[in-house]
This record gives sequence, C-alpha cells and structure tokens, in this order.
Amino acid sequence: MTATANERLGLAPTAPRPASETRPLQDRRETNPLFGDQKMKLGLFGINCSYGLIMSHAPSSYRVTWEHTKEIAQRADRIGFDVLVPVARWKGFGGSTNFNGNCFETYTWAAGIAEATERIGVAATSHLPTVHPIVAAKAATTIDHISRGRFALNLVMGWVPPEMEMFGGEQREHDERYAFGQEWIDYVTRLWTEPGSFEVDGEHFQGALLEAYPKPHQAPRPALLNAGNSPAGIEFSARNVDINFASLDTLENIRAYTDKVRSKARDDYQREIQVMTYGLVVCRDTEDEAKRAFQQVVDEGDWGAAGNVIKIAGSGASQSFDHAVKKMQERFIAGWGGYPVVGTPEQVTEQLAALNEAGMQGMIFGLIDYNEELEYFGNNVMPLLKEVGLRQ
Repeated sequence: MTATANERLGLAPTAPRPASETRPLQDRRETNPLFGDQKMKLGLFGINCSYGLIMSHAPSSYRVTWEHTKEIAQRADRIGFDVLVPVARWKGFGGSTNFNGNCFETYTWAAGIAEATERIGVAATSHLPTVHPIVAAKAATTIDHISRGRFALNLVMGWVPPEMEMFGGEQREHDERYAFGQEWIDYVTRLWTEPGSFEVDGEHFQGALLEAYPKPHQAPRPALLNAGNSPAGIEFSARNVDINFASLDTLENIRAYTDKVRSKARDDYQREIQVMTYGLVVCRDTEDEAKRAFQQVVDEGDWGAAGNVIKIAGSGASQSFDHAVKKMQERFIAGWGGYPVVGTPEQVTEQLAALNEAGMQGMIFGLIDYNEELEYFGNNVMPLLKEVGLRQ
C-alpha cells in the first residue's frame, strides 16, 4: 500500500480530540421539527427553483430571487411549518418555461435560510454523484451548526441523464445508483460519527486517515430524507433514512405503500421510518374557485417541459415515476407528479386528514403563488388542522 502523506512527510499524529469536537451536541428530538410531535407535518417544496412545482404560465408573483425565497421561508417559519425542502437542479427541463432551470444550489441556499429562520427545519437536496462525501459531510455539519440542529439532507441518486452528462459521466443503471448511494451515505455517516481517524476502501471511494471535526449539532446525526419508491429505493430508505417521500394515486395504494415501507424498516432493519407525500395545494374560498385555479395551471401548462420530463422518466431513468408516466401526465404540470389537494379550507383539511389516515405523516407541497397563498393557508387552514387534531 502506498505510504500516506503523513508517513512520507513524517507529520506528528493528531492528538485525541475533546468531546466537544468528537460528539454531536444535542438530541435531534429537541432541535429538529421533523422529529417533533405534530401528527401531520407540513413543509414547502421547491422554493429555490423557477416555477416551483408547476410547469405552467399561470399567474404568480413567485420569482427565484434571494429576497423572495427568504421571505417565503420566514413566513412559513412564523406560521409554524416543519420543514423546507429544496429541489436540486443543475439543468432546466426546456420548453417555454425551462422548468426549474433558474435555481439556487441547495447546500448554500440551506445555509442562508438556516440563518434567516428560527424554528423550521431546513433541508439541502443532494445529487450524490455530484458531491464528494467529504464535502457533503462538512457542508451538512456547517449548516447543522448554523441552524442549531434543524438541518436535514435529502438524498437523490441522480436520475436525469442530461444533468449527469454535465458532470462528464454517464448515468448509472438504476439499481447501481443505489449501490453507489449506499457507499456514499456510509462514508458520510462515518465522517459524522467516528471520533477519530479511519480508512475507506470501497468500490467507489477510497481514503486514508479520514477525519471530520466538529461533528453535527444534532445527535446522532442530521435527518435523512429520500424519495425512492422503486424496490431499490424502498430498500435504501428502509435501511438508511428517517423519512421516505412518495406520491401515489389513491388512498388505498397509499395505505398499502406506507405499510410496506414501515414494515420493511422494522422487520429488516429494526428501525422506524416516517412516510410523507408531496404535491400541489390549491386552497380558495369556494370549491369552484379552487378547481378553476388548478385547471388554469393545467390549461396554461408548459407541455414541452412536461413532455421532456415524461420522456426522461419513461426511459427508465426513474422507476419512481412509472405510474405517473402512464396515467397522470397532468400531475407533472400541476405539482411535479405529486398528489393534488384542491378545495376550500375545510376540504383541504379533510383531504390532509385522509392522507394522514392512510399512513402519510406529513406533506411537503407547492403553491401556485407561495408567498401570497401561505398567508391564506396560515389564517384559514392551520386553525382547522388544529381543531381536528392534526396539528398542535
């Protein structure tokens, strides 16, 4: 084995580090709202990317500027939401909107949002093939300290071939991406938790005298999220993460899916996992207004961008979207393939309650106009969610 730089240069070894450097500082159940006791957790999805979750020219004041995304985040924080989850995007989806093409990188975005907020959980979304584990572990730890334990890392295997080609490589086969992801998260976890130096000698990563100080703020490690819904994705989530995200078409299928994921985590890995969904929420004073606003998103949709997403998903790049490719193309236009929640405040409350009853423990969602509609949601839906016991 080749001598290390320390050996070649005769460097003095690192003395044992104090506990303040080698241990996380605080139980995450005390710091991170994702581990709080809200029965139905709520979050916003995609406030760092152009058009958010709608591939549409429907009217909206939403724009990707730092001032605007920070204002949305602070409003969600004041209302009492639990988490903000950004979309990791390196290349837009073309069409007339170039959907999501104008976007902020998520680790640096999360660091800024963490400093600008007080209570809400803040995630970064990481395409694992694009970020080395050492860099990811250090960035995550830094954001976790900025937020004092409110950070979460959303793990994405990288499913869009044009994006992966931007990094000079070919897209791995589906299940190979999860094998790579397992080695990646094992590496990151060791950097977060090992008190001293260690070595890695895997198929994808090698390194000697590895170390990372300080450790994350929250113990035992930051929250981990994943939206894999294929067999390999479910296996990865059950083994590794705290929250699996999924969108399905019926409450019956949701109930079967959530039971499956939680049972696999318990039976195969002796651990608990939360399951949440995502989608578009359209809430208005009347049912007719809500349905017309939702339909306007579809009618003014960017079918070019939606067609590109469907072709990528249908090529086998993402097995998680197979159901949507075949049956629910409009869901990409209005909610990125997610579960639509449309109606009056009372109806939205009923639909969220039905999702919760079917096993979903939370929802991260988009809005046609995030900043303007958040205030309405806070004033009209949050009190009803408290009345029915979904929120405290």
